[in-house]
Amino acid sequence: MSQERKKTTPPPQKANFVFGKLNYQLMLLSIVIVIIGFILMAGKTDIYSFTKITLAPLVVVAGFALGIVAILRNPNKENK
Repeated sequence: MSQERKKTTPPPQKANFVFGKLNYQLMLLSIVIVIIGFILMAGKTDIYSFTKITLAPLVVVAGFALGIVAILRNPNKENK
């Protein structure tokens, strides 16, 4: 007599991503901020203006800082 094993399929597992939804949103926002900073830096007229010398580099650095925050943020805190 042969006993047939019942084939059971495991329940579908939820996909585990490295980053959470908020991480991706923050990263996208940081890319937009960096692009805005480079747009503020562009142009040929009045290269010594406040916008090109001071404001634009601060905006770019703020965008990179937000990118670092987006990478280092713990996605497990979103579920709690």
